[in-house]
Order: sequence, then structure tokens, then C-alpha cells
Amino acid sequence: MARRAGPLTAGSGMAVDAGIPETPAFVYDERRILARLGLFQRLCRASGARLLYSIKAQPLTGLLALIRPGVSGFAASSLFEARLAAEALHPGDPGAAALHLTTPGLRAADIAELGRLCTAISFNSLEQCRRFLPGLNPAVAAGIRVNPGLSAADDLRYDPCRPASKLGVPLDELRAALAAEPALAARIDGLHFHTHFDGREPGSLRDTLARIEALLGPRLQALRWINLGGGYNPRDIAQADAFGAAIRAFRERCPLAVWLEPGNAIVGGAGSLATTVVDTFRRDGQAVAVLDTGVHHLPAVFEYQRPPCVREARPDAPHAWLLAGSSCLAGDLFGVHRFAEPLRVGDRLHVTDVGAYALVKASRFNGHDLPSVWLRERAGRLRLLKAHGYAEYRRQWTTPASPAIRSLEPASPGLAAADERAPACS
Repeated sequence: MARRAGPLTAGSGMAVDAGIPETPAFVYDERRILARLGLFQRLCRASGARLLYSIKAQPLTGLLALIRPGVSGFAASSLFEARLAAEALHPGDPGAAALHLTTPGLRAADIAELGRLCTAISFNSLEQCRRFLPGLNPAVAAGIRVNPGLSAADDLRYDPCRPASKLGVPLDELRAALAAEPALAARIDGLHFHTHFDGREPGSLRDTLARIEALLGPRLQALRWINLGGGYNPRDIAQADAFGAAIRAFRERCPLAVWLEPGNAIVGGAGSLATTVVDTFRRDGQAVAVLDTGVHHLPAVFEYQRPPCVREARPDAPHAWLLAGSSCLAGDLFGVHRFAEPLRVGDRLHVTDVGAYALVKASRFNGHDLPSVWLRERAGRLRLLKAHGYAEYRRQWTTPASPAIRSLEPASPGLAAADERAPACS
């Protein structure tokens, strides 16, 4: 049975959200985040690896503060992420924790500040490295992102080892460059790769490490560290121990410092999106329920074309409903789900396992507000982390030159002249 707005009953092990006054709302479960951190900490204790949290998955500072005590630092993908991570890591105490960065889009205007913020930067290409390494702060550990030619991704859109990949240096090219350029080899401290996606078992990781060892040989032994990236997602102690054993075996052969940087594996399963049914009707024999959210809040639904998990739905329930989003996009759909009772306006549903990459990709398409963000603390209390509202929407779309929206006068005579020359609309 779908839950009605108001006092709710839990149906899947996650706490209810009766304290949330309005939807849509992302709800994060503190206990689940801490449990995931605990599993990775166990993996790191067994292997000697060090743990970073990749903030691109969910950079909200209220969650970074929760995660920070359980990690050795953060991983960033841009200047803004690095700034935010540095503020969350060590306010007033620069250098107190690790901050790693790699990006294909490194800009000359950013490199000096990144050199002050980051403890390690892995260059995405040899050309990027040659351009920026000479001016990099010497206190920053310099690395190279490699493309090992092995990937666990089965979709080219997400495969970092796809043909003509923009992500990382092929191992044979790196080996040749290190042999031909002694100054480059002397300055490179480590390697970075990220070729896994939702990995539950360490077999692919073992294969990737073996390939790197085989192709780089003694060059690998001369380095100080290796960042294995993210995408590892052990679900239980046995899987975490298997990853730990694989990393420990590698470190026994190559005594490097090893870094892991999970993101989705920490917060993905800890987040759900609470949404309310705002309309119901039938079309061509199909019951349709319109929600107060849409694919503008969960872009992965449209990107993957895969219906999300809805906590209240049951595959054997008698009532089939097409869940539709609230935007003007005809394909703004969450698929057909089955419920024990017909849905009604005011029913509250929960899309699960959306704690990662949802809010960072969400938009205010059609002027719909972004979901608020709540944390369910260990004691069960709900705490509001972030609300948005019209003021933020207006600030996004109001230009400084025209603070009064009702004023439609051109900003300059040049614009007025251009306006007069423009063809009339038919």
C-alpha cells in the first residue's frame, strides 16, 4: 500500500519521513552512511589502503561534515569542488588532510590555486602534464591518470577505456614517455585510474593491477602511490574482505601507498527521494499518477532509460500505475509500478538508492524548485540540511544589468539599434 501523507509506516527497513512537511525532498540516512564508511574502513585496515570520499557524488557540506571523520580526505574533479572540499576538510588549517584531483578540463587559470588547495593532482594526459607540471607547486604530489585498457563498464557512454577515450594515458604511451623524459619521470610520484562501476567482487581490480604491473614493470616500483579510483561497491563484510585481500596482495608485490575514492558506494544507497502524487487519471486504459518531481530531479532515470526503484511498489501487487513527472517533457516518466491499492492524490512515494549524482545533476526545469535535503540522524530525528525556494531561482535567472524584471528597456543604444535591425517575429 502506498503511504498517505502524514504518519507513515516503514516498509523496507528505512525510517519513515512523517516529519518532512513538503516534497519533493531528498532524505539521507545517517546510519547507512556511517555503516558504508565502516565497511570501507574495514577494507582499508585489512589492506593498508587510505580512504578518500569523492565529493562529485554529493558535495553538500552537511554531509561532508558527517563523512569527514571517517576518511583521510576528499577527491575533487574541478576547482570549485576543490575549494569546497578544502573548506570542509581543514578550515583554518591548510594541509591537514589529503585532497586529490584529476580532471580532463584542467585550465591554466586554475593551476596556481589548485596547487595551493590540493595535496595530489593526477594529470589526465601527457600533454596536460607537460604543460602544467613545470609551474605546479612542488609540494603537490604529481601523478598521471592511466588508461589500463581494461574496464568493467558494459556501456560505452561510461567506459573510460572506450576507443579514443579522453580519460587517461594508455600504459604503453606512459612507459615510453617515462623512458624518454627523465625529468618527467623524476617528478611523477603516482598513478591514478578509475575503470570500475558498481564492483562487488575484486576480480576486475586484480586483472587491472596485474596489467599495470606487467606493462610498467620497474617504473611502477619507483613510484610512491597509486589511486585506484572509485566504483568499488562491496555489499557485505565478505566482499569488503575480498577487496582488502586483493589490495594487500598488490601492496606486498608493490609497496606503494594505495588510495581509494568511493562516492556512490558511500551515499548512493543512503539517499531516497520523497515525492507526492499530485494528480491521477487514466489514459488509453493505463492508470497514471503525476508526481511533484520528475527526471529534472533524477536525470539518471532519463539518461539510463531504466525505471527507478520505488519503495512502496511490489511486483505482484494488483494495481499497475504509470508514474509520471511534473515537467512538460512527454518522456518524463518513471515507468509502470504495481501497488497494493490504487494511488490517490496526496499519497507519498519514495524513490530509493538515489543518494549519489542526483542533486548535483538536478535542475529547475520548468521552474520547478529543487528538492530540499534532509538528514535522518541516528536517533531518528529529521534535520533540514538545505532548502531552496524562489529567491535562489530568481537569482539564477536575473541578470545584474536588469534587476527590475518589469523594465524591458535595452541596456545600451547599441542594443537598441541591433533590436531595430532584427527581423520581426511572424
